[in-house]
Amino acid sequence: MTARHEEIADELRRAIDREEYTVGGLLPAETDLAAHYGVSRGTVRQAVASLTAEGLIGSRQGARRVVLAGRRSQSFAELRSFAQWAQTRGREASGEVVGQRYRPATQEDSVRLQLEPGTTVLHVLRVRGLDGEPVLLERTVYADWISPAVAAIEPGCPSVTQRLYETTGLVFAYGEHVIDAVAAGARDARLLGVRRTSPLLRVRRVTTTREGRPVEWSDDRYRSDAVSFSVHNSIGNNALARKTAG
Repeated sequence: MTARHEEIADELRRAIDREEYTVGGLLPAETDLAAHYGVSRGTVRQAVASLTAEGLIGSRQGARRVVLAGRRSQSFAELRSFAQWAQTRGREASGEVVGQRYRPATQEDSVRLQLEPGTTVLHVLRVRGLDGEPVLLERTVYADWISPAVAAIEPGCPSVTQRLYETTGLVFAYGEHVIDAVAAGARDARLLGVRRTSPLLRVRRVTTTREGRPVEWSDDRYRSDAVSFSVHNSIGNNALARKTAG
């Protein structure tokens, strides 16, 4: 049986998703929420704590909670897979492989994965969905040492990250992300259900193990009308670095 504070947290998530509480706006006071849901203020605090931990809301001492992000904003301050992020937002992630082949590593593959040129790597094109709606294309190149485990995963697996952990114990520990924008080509437009030349948010990423061994590098392209990105930083901890194009 779901705890009452979890039910309230989920209702608040849905309200934020429906923009009843917009980014930058305030949540009702604890006393008002407690009265609305017919619970104690302690139960409300537990629900609000869950949203705070997810990065949806923030607060200052003595002030009401502020909505920091919509449920479709993905934070790069922590390393999570698409499926893991969707789960924390109460969403259902899906994935479908539309292309998979082994090929010799290109110069770019070799540099990003720290492999000898010509090493056999696995290239996978995957469409990712959110609640049944296609929102992301992943073009991922896997290093030779992990490729067999990836190739054995069923095409419709919703979380490759979780499956690799279950089957091999692999933990994706570190990631570097470069974000820019590109226009959708004919194939991208067809797979994502958008018009050709529509703007896509592109994230090029390299993910490594705890020991710094590259596992994969990927060119991920998000529908800009479906997913946004957020970076939470401070004067003492800046997770975002600016770079010139190139």
